[in-house]
Amino acid sequence: MSLVPASDERGDSCAGLLPMDADILPPTDDRIFKSILIPPEAKPFLMKLIAALIGCKVIDVIVHSNELPISDTQEKAQRFDVNAKIHDGSQINLEMVASRMEEDRGGEHKNLKGKSVYYMCDLHSSQPAKGQQRYDKLARSYQVTFCAYTIFRNRKEYINSFSMRHDTDNELLSDAIQDIFVELSKLGDVLKKPVDTMTDIEKFCVFFGYAADPAHRDIVNMVIESEEVLTVASKILMNISQDERERAIFRSRKKFLMDQESNIATAVDNAIFERNIEIALKMLSDKESTEKIVRYTGLTREEIENLRAAS
Repeated sequence: MSLVPASDERGDSCAGLLPMDADILPPTDDRIFKSILIPPEAKPFLMKLIAALIGCKVIDVIVHSNELPISDTQEKAQRFDVNAKIHDGSQINLEMVASRMEEDRGGEHKNLKGKSVYYMCDLHSSQPAKGQQRYDKLARSYQVTFCAYTIFRNRKEYINSFSMRHDTDNELLSDAIQDIFVELSKLGDVLKKPVDTMTDIEKFCVFFGYAADPAHRDIVNMVIESEEVLTVASKILMNISQDERERAIFRSRKKFLMDQESNIATAVDNAIFERNIEIALKMLSDKESTEKIVRYTGLTREEIENLRAAS
């Protein structure tokens, strides 16, 4: 698919609409996500996005650099989360997660949840609390994780917010820190709504989740037309998508992540195979039948007979 000016297919090329056949880079990529939010011209969009997420009017926002020095060997040098502070001092960290982190058995996503809690606590504790600063006067801190896949399978809501409450009666201990998850995988019902009935956050999520999908380009463009700040975000996304260097970086990072996931999967498969070998050897020593060992380990009859001959 080619990249062409929007005016070639519909409307004014300056309207910020995405061409129907354009190959748009996905905002669900963490680097693309950050590139959309941090340019100076994106400030109104970022302000309105934060306002929709935390439920209060945002008068101003400052984006802080959170890049780590190259000499830092404990963390990657480049961070793709967006660290910002709004007019009342509240801090907010936004990140996009599209590639599944290595997960625990049972699919509870404890690794991702733990990461979001760590970022939130680190953000909150970074405030100076010495001298005249009281702990009860610290600014609020928000960690927002946009996720391209489902985290809370038992919850229908696509936005889930967590604060500190009592285990039994739900009494609030503090709302100074808040952990917010936005699951873009749960937007099916939102896509069915007329655009003029969508909330701001629903429009923003549709843009993030489906801007790169030609099958939903019509609804994405209607959302863009309905929200002025989204036209700016759309133009930024188009510029990124038309930049050959950005596309090369995207392809390179995608290949790296795929290789990394493949290596992890291979390591897991090898560990499972080695464990099955151990089980098979134990069953062979107990004089169990080949058929039973096949049933319990998944090894082939040939593999089991080879083990029998070698033991």
